[in-house]
Amino acid sequence: MAGPLEGVRILDLTTVVMGPFATQILAELGADVIKVEPREGDNMRHAGPMKSEGMGHLHLHLNRGKRDLVLDLKQPEGRAALLRLAKRADVLIYNVRPAAMQRLGLSYDDVRAVNPRIIYVGAYGYSERGPNAGRAAYDDLIQGGTGLPWLASRNGTIAPHYAPVNLADRVTGLHVTYAVNAALFHRERTGEGQAVEVPMYESVAQFVLGDHLAGLSYVPPIGGTGYARLQERRPYATKDGWLCVLVYNDKQWRRFLPAVGRDDLLQDERFASQGKRAANIAAIYAFLADLFKTRTNAEWTALLESIDVPVAPMRTVADLVTDPHLVESGFFVQENHPTEGATLALRTPTNWSKSQPEPRQPAPRLGEHSAEILREAGYSDAEIAGLAQKQVTQLMNR
Repeated sequence: MAGPLEGVRILDLTTVVMGPFATQILAELGADVIKVEPREGDNMRHAGPMKSEGMGHLHLHLNRGKRDLVLDLKQPEGRAALLRLAKRADVLIYNVRPAAMQRLGLSYDDVRAVNPRIIYVGAYGYSERGPNAGRAAYDDLIQGGTGLPWLASRNGTIAPHYAPVNLADRVTGLHVTYAVNAALFHRERTGEGQAVEVPMYESVAQFVLGDHLAGLSYVPPIGGTGYARLQERRPYATKDGWLCVLVYNDKQWRRFLPAVGRDDLLQDERFASQGKRAANIAAIYAFLADLFKTRTNAEWTALLESIDVPVAPMRTVADLVTDPHLVESGFFVQENHPTEGATLALRTPTNWSKSQPEPRQPAPRLGEHSAEILREAGYSDAEIAGLAQKQVTQLMNR
């Protein structure tokens, strides 16, 4: 069995990062994911670096394991083809605004008319239940709107900035993934399909507020927002670099302070307990920042490991590629792409005692599987050629 979702067919109408990230996970878990693209392709095909036009690195890392179908859904024949495919699909996922799906004649009512059991998942900026419904949303806007740049600047050392990863997209993508699986489980029990909404704003707001609602958690409030430790923490500068250290619980502090010659601080009220340290976290972190400058990375690592205080190097992104743990655990897979040659791919991070997901095909070329998928939907070769001539579909882009 090539993954726990083998036999599940997913129509993937998503673009950019959030949706493709979710559907790639589902493909890695064994689902047959059909990526439906317009003739110009997903935007992420065109984000470099790349070896070949339309095969950018983000596309390679967001669309492994999928089959690719080009359809112009604005043409009646394209819509008809999509609905024909939907009859045999388990899931349809999209990330345009619901009004756009309505204009295409591909609303939930339209799709469930041909397949009442389908799971119809909309992943977009804001819930349709609130006043922001229909507003455009991208990772930058959602990060800003949920307070992440503001949080990053709270300690006063830097100006507001976005997390340098597509954090909002990928957090929301994980919500999409579990929502699909839970809806499939519900259908397995009840036979019922349904529509599921996964809005970015609410997904990331939950992520942020779970840590930082703080005093506003109570009615009436008993304080302001913010988990102070998260706002103060950062890697520590040492004599020769940077180090990631967490002296956290009472046992660790009772080992750490004597080991660094500061037994006197065991009697300092600020260091007395988890609660006291939390109340004085800025002073605690300032003390540590000064202390860690006095030794090298190697010296600190040897000391901290000897007293069982968590320590890890601060790596660059390039360091991860040669990280012994990732290499030896099989996290990296070298693929041979038909046009891009040897590429480094990332294996699914989960491990299964049964139904382990197997390596799947690399990211598809635009229209690579158009003819194959349309044949499966019952189109003859002559009909497929006619759709290509009308530019409803595009066959292999050579």
